[in-house]
Order: sequence, then C-alpha cells, then structure tokens
Amino acid sequence: MGSVRARAAVGATVVVALALVAAGLAVLLVLRDNLQDQTGLQAEVSAREVASQIATGTSYDQLDLPDSDEHPVVVTSESGRVLAVGDDVRAIDGKDVGRPGKQGPGASEEDGDDDDTGPEPGEVDDEVHYSDGTAEVDGKVADYRFARVEAKDTGGEQATVRAGAALAAEQNAVGTVRTAMLIGLPLLLVVVAGVTWLVTRRALRPVEGIRQEMAAITASTDLSRRVPVPSSKDEIGRLARTTNETLAALETSVERQRRFVADASHELRSPIASLRTQLEVGVAHPELLDTPGAVADTVRLQRLAADLLLLARLDAGERPSDVRIDLAAMVREESSQRVGDRIPVRADELASVEVTGSRSQLGRVLGNLLDNAQRHAESSVRVTVVREGTWAVLRVEDDGPGVPEGQRERIFERFVRLDDARARDDGGAGLGLAIARDVAVRHGGSLAVREDSAFELRLPVAG
Repeated sequence: MGSVRARAAVGATVVVALALVAAGLAVLLVLRDNLQDQTGLQAEVSAREVASQIATGTSYDQLDLPDSDEHPVVVTSESGRVLAVGDDVRAIDGKDVGRPGKQGPGASEEDGDDDDTGPEPGEVDDEVHYSDGTAEVDGKVADYRFARVEAKDTGGEQATVRAGAALAAEQNAVGTVRTAMLIGLPLLLVVVAGVTWLVTRRALRPVEGIRQEMAAITASTDLSRRVPVPSSKDEIGRLARTTNETLAALETSVERQRRFVADASHELRSPIASLRTQLEVGVAHPELLDTPGAVADTVRLQRLAADLLLLARLDAGERPSDVRIDLAAMVREESSQRVGDRIPVRADELASVEVTGSRSQLGRVLGNLLDNAQRHAESSVRVTVVREGTWAVLRVEDDGPGVPEGQRERIFERFVRLDDARARDDGGAGLGLAIARDVAVRHGGSLAVREDSAFELRLPVAG
C-alpha cells in the first residue's frame, strides 16, 4: 500500500462495497416484505370467499373452493375436525387433512372452546391471522402464506377457513434479485477500482513530474530550474507554484549567501594583508614599523568581524530580548560617548518613549547611523526622538549631499558603498546600514531614508 493510487482505489472500492451491500440488503428486505404482503392478500381474499359462502348457509360439501394448486383451502370446526378441504390437498404443515372428518392440523376433539366467541351467526370475522407453512397438493409439498378467517353459518356453528397462497413467486423473485446482486457486485467493484485507479493516476501525474524535477534539482544543485506547473487551478497547481516560489526564495538566499561569503572574504583580506605587511616590515626593520597603522588595521578587522558575527546571528533568526528601553536616554548615552567625532552631535528634541528589544542591538543601530552621518556631514549632525501614535520615531539628519533617490534602497544592501574609495579609507565595509535595517525589522520596525539626508527608524512603542 505504498502507492497513493492503490490506497485510493482500495478505499473507494471498500466504501462502494459497503454502500452497495447495505443498499442491496435493504432492497431485498423491502422486496420480500412487499411480495409477502401481496401473497397474504391473495390468501385472505380466498379465505374470505369461502368464509362468505359458509356464512350464507352453503353446506360444507357444496362449497366452491378455489384451485388447490394456487390456493389450498381447509375448513375446520371449533374442535379441529375437517369440514371441507380443497381437491388434491393431502396435508398442511405436515398433518393429514385429506378427508373431511379428520382432525385438522394442530387440533384435537378436546381443543374446542364452549365459550360463545367469534362472529355472530351468518357473519364473517373481520380479523385475519397470517402464518407461513407448507402444504402437500397432489403429492407435491410447497411453501405457502396462509390466511385464517373465522365464520359462523346460519345455524351458529363456527368454522375456521385456512387458505394459502404459494410463496414460489416471491421466493423466485427474491432469489433472482439476490443472484443478480451477487454477480453484479463484484463486477461493479472491479469497475470502481479500475476507474479510481485511472482517475487517480491521471490526477497525480503532475505530482510525479514535480517529484522527478525536484530529484533532478537536488542531484544537480541547480536552483535556477523550476518544476512544471500544470494548467489546472487545483491543489496540485497551487503546490507547483508554491514549490517554484520556494525554489526562487532558496535560490535568492543561496546566491545572497555566496555573495556575502565572497564579499566578506574580500573585506577581510585587505586589512589582514595590510597588517601582515606592516608586521613583516617591523620584523625586518623595527624602525620602519607603522604602529598606528597596524592598530588601525587591527581595529578595522575587529569591527568587521563583529559586524559579520552580528549578521550571522541575525540570519540565524536570533530573537531580540524584551527589555524596555528609553530611546531618549539611549541617545544621550551614546552621544556622550562619541568624544572623538569630527562634528558634535546635537540631540535637542528627545521625547521620552520606551520600546522593547535588545539594548546592544539598538545601540548598534544608532551608532551605525551616526557613523554614516559623520562620514557625509559637512557641519551638522542632529538626532531627534518623537512619538507618532503607537510608533517611536528616531531620526538622524546631517547636512551632507544626501542619498540620490534611486539609491535609497540599494544602500541597505550588504557590502554596498556609493563611494567605495572614501568608505574604504574611512574603514567602512558597507555593512552598517544593512545591519541597522536587519535589526529594525527584527524588532518589528523599519528603517528608511525619508529625506535626502534623514534616516528614520520606526519602532513599536512598548506596551
């Protein structure tokens, strides 16, 4: 049962089989009951015809009895003595009733009831009793449906008329239907299983195509390939489209990772090579060692390693903590520690607004934004904190040349510099703004360039 087609075919066949068996049994029961009712009605009509003759005073030896082959009749007294019997009727329910005067089936001379019960003289009882039994007619025993009716002749003598109707037609009809069901049910189940197998196979054919293509992609590691999308707009079509979207996202992620590794290797190679050169010169000629340059390269290398480590943690899905942070206090603290900045930072509009998150990561965002402003400002760097509804807004502005409108999204990509030479000289690797935006998104906020020289950090207010 490892195949979906096999499980679907077996499941559908079992369900149809149970439904057909239940329906077949119901049909057989209804058919049998209806035929028995019709047979009983025929027996009742025959019994009442004979009882009516008795009630009108017809003598028992002059009764007009129906054909015994179709409706065997026996008339008995209250004591069970046979008063009249149809031609060729020899026994009912295995007891001899062949001649008038004999004891009837299941009765004896002592069985009579002296109580004055039953119909009035000259009347036929409205009540009729039914039973199934056998009768021997002309040496042949068959099954019959019997109707028993009470009647009294004009002299007040009570008689019981028992007439039967053959059950052969009912038995033959039920047997024919049952045989047809037993023959047709397996054939129908075979058809259901076959149709289910074919329909399921056709429906799952696109799934097999998707599986084969995914296996080929896995074997070739070519993430640019896509699975075939069927023309139908059903679940399989949506599965194929979702699979292709997943492959596209995976391809983008892998390409981004490859580019990240290549750029990181390139950025690490420069300070390492410079530091190695200076150390080798210092070993050979100690008087020529550029100690400040070696320290600067070491600091640059340390900052780059810290940035790469933070990016790796962000990419791994590290969740920020839930510490409450006052943005105004954080701005004052960070600004007070930047004593070596080229341009003093003005923080003259600071609303006390609390957010939740990681103090170190949000501090890194503010530091990166201030570093970026220091590199591009001419004479002014300004920080403000305001509250706008449910958002805390931190803006960092400078009076530099600004960011061209077409580049305002590109600057947030990793290792992107709009001025490669100046950024490299100043020690930037093109990671500061990328880190800042990633941290903002992880905190449920955003980071964007709102004006030429204004970076706006929006974070949800705590609580």
